[in-house]
Amino acid sequence: MDEAQHGSTDNPGGHAGNLDDDDYPSYSMGAAAAALGVTQAFLRALDTAQLLTPQRSDGGHRRYSRYQLRIAARVRELVDQGTALDAACRIIILEDQLAEAQQINAELRQTPQPTDPTE
Repeated sequence: MDEAQHGSTDNPGGHAGNLDDDDYPSYSMGAAAAALGVTQAFLRALDTAQLLTPQRSDGGHRRYSRYQLRIAARVRELVDQGTALDAACRIIILEDQLAEAQQINAELRQTPQPTDPTE
């Protein structure tokens, strides 16, 4: 891997370019749990359910991105409302699929459609 692209552990400033990257795994498990107000076990459960697959540090520790924290926060919202964890994970997956389909539909509506020469 190219250290310039992924940051260098020798250069603490090497990660500065990733501050605005929603997918950059900048949160340790402890920091992610504290930010969300959940236990580390809750985050491990999301990993086990395969809803979130955090990246791993060189030492094997889970690292979460801001995008993943938003997903975990949504799961927590649903669980706090009484939804079972497995159902909450399924809801999140379906919401994501729906949003993707809506985006594709919007893009297709903006694309000029070919005219039928027989009309």
